[in-house]
Amino acid sequence: MKTPIQVGKFLFAAAVGVMISLAGQHSFAQGIDSTLKKIGNKTASVAVKGASAVTDKIYKDKEGPNGETVYIDKKDRKFIVNEKGKKVYLKHNQIHDKKKN
Repeated sequence: MKTPIQVGKFLFAAAVGVMISLAGQHSFAQGIDSTLKKIGNKTASVAVKGASAVTDKIYKDKEGPNGETVYIDKKDRKFIVNEKGKKVYLKHNQIHDKKKN
């Protein structure tokens, strides 16, 4: 008669183990998602900056609000590339002279 009790304990322990392992995998997968998102954003940013350096002009001796490189497109619009790879067009008052080191 002791066998059914031991089987019940074993099944309970196995069920708890499965739930813990699935919960751990979910949090691990979220870490992978955020890492992949960061890598994708960095790749997009580098790609847009490279394409802009080739097709657009770089605004010499000027920088963006946080020291970013400022580009000028064909329509004479000034923009920077943010950390997600998006072009952010600037107003005249957002562009200032580069700081001399």
